[in-house]
Amino acid sequence: MKIAIVAPLVTAIRQPQQGGSQAFVAELGRGLVDRGHDVHLYAAAGSEVGGVRVIDTGVDPRALADTLYRAAGAAPRGATAGAAPGGVAAGAARGGAAAAVAAFSNVYGAVRRTRYDVVHNHAFDAPAIRLATELRAPVVHTLHLPPEAEVADAVRSAAGREHSPAVACVSAFHAGVWGRIVPVDAVLPPYVRTSAIPFSPAAGEGAVFAGRLSPEKGAAEAIEIASAASVRIDVFGDGYYPEYVRTRIDPLRAAPGVFIHPSLPQSALWDAIARAAVVLCPSTWDEPFGMVAAEAQACGTPVVGFRRGALAEVIVDRVTGFLVAPDDIAAAADAVRMAPALARADCRRHAERRLDLELSLDAHERLYERLARAWRTGEPRNGRTGRRGTPVGG
Repeated sequence: MKIAIVAPLVTAIRQPQQGGSQAFVAELGRGLVDRGHDVHLYAAAGSEVGGVRVIDTGVDPRALADTLYRAAGAAPRGATAGAAPGGVAAGAARGGAAAAVAAFSNVYGAVRRTRYDVVHNHAFDAPAIRLATELRAPVVHTLHLPPEAEVADAVRSAAGREHSPAVACVSAFHAGVWGRIVPVDAVLPPYVRTSAIPFSPAAGEGAVFAGRLSPEKGAAEAIEIASAASVRIDVFGDGYYPEYVRTRIDPLRAAPGVFIHPSLPQSALWDAIARAAVVLCPSTWDEPFGMVAAEAQACGTPVVGFRRGALAEVIVDRVTGFLVAPDDIAAAADAVRMAPALARADCRRHAERRLDLELSLDAHERLYERLARAWRTGEPRNGRTGRRGTPVGG
C-alpha cells in the first residue's frame, strides 16, 4: 500500500525523540516499510528517520511552540496573566492557532499531490483533523492524548461528514474515554520493537525515570519515591514546562542519590534502563498508554507505577512490576524495594508476547486494508459510514 503518515509538527522526528508519539511514528514508518509498504512521512523541518522517506514540510517546529499539548492544570510556556481557556495566554493561543492552520494547510496541500491508499494523521491539533476532511483518500486519526475541547470538537465534526475519518486510540482505556465523545474504530497501541531493545538478565541497580519533565509524568514524584526507598535515581528528560522544572525539579538536583540528565537517544536510554533495578512511572494523569513501561519490560526491568489510565494494560501487577494506588509514595517505595525479586525473564517474555511492535503493525494493516476496501467500493465499515455515506449497522 502507499501510505502517508502525518507526524506531529510541534517537534522534529529525530533522536532523541521529544515524546512517545514521535518515537512511535518513527517506528511505525520503519515497520511498514519493512513489510513492503511505500511510506511517506510528512514531518517538521529537521526530521530524520532511517529507512523511511521523510517529506520535509518546511514547517519550523518553533513556530508551533504555543500549540504544545499541556495537561490540565499546568501552565504553558510563555503563559501570562489574562490566559485564555485551557491556560494558554490569549495572544499566544491566537498566534499558535494561526500557525497550526498554516502548517497543516501546507502539509495537506503536499499530500494531495500524491495518490495514497491511506493517510494516517498522528498530530493532536484541531487543524490537522479539520483540514484532513478535504483529502480524497481514507483518513485515520490516531488520538495519542486525552480529550481536549477543541480537538474533540474537530473530531466530532469530522465524524459527521460523508467522508468520515477512522478514529483510533492507543489503549482500551483510552478508547473508552474517547468513545464517550466519538465512535472509535480501532485500538492501535504504540508497542515497541523488542528485538532492538537489549535484554539484561542480571539484576540492575537503582531506579530510572524517563520522560518529559512535566507535572503529569511525575518526575518529582519519582524522585520522592526513590528517596523514600533509599535508592539512587537517574532522571532522563528535557524541560517541557520551565516553571515546573524551576520549582519542582531544580531544588532536588543537589539531593543525595539524585542525578538528572538530558534526554537520550533511544539506544542509550535502553542501555540505562537495562542497568537499572526498576523503572518508575508515577503518572499523575490517566496515562493513555505508557511506552517507557513497555520499553523497560523489554529490557527485563520491572516497573513501579501508579494504577492510572492504561498502565494496567502494559504492566502485569506483581509479575512484571507493581501498580499502587495513585499518589501513594510510601506504597510505591515499598514496591521499589520488592521489584528486584521479580523475574527479569518474565518482564522480557511479556514484552515479546504482548507489547511487540509486530502486533501493532498487524493491527495497522488490518485497519488500512478495511478502510481502503471501503473507500474503493463504498461499502460500510464497522458501524461507521463508507465512502458514499451509507449507514452502517453493527
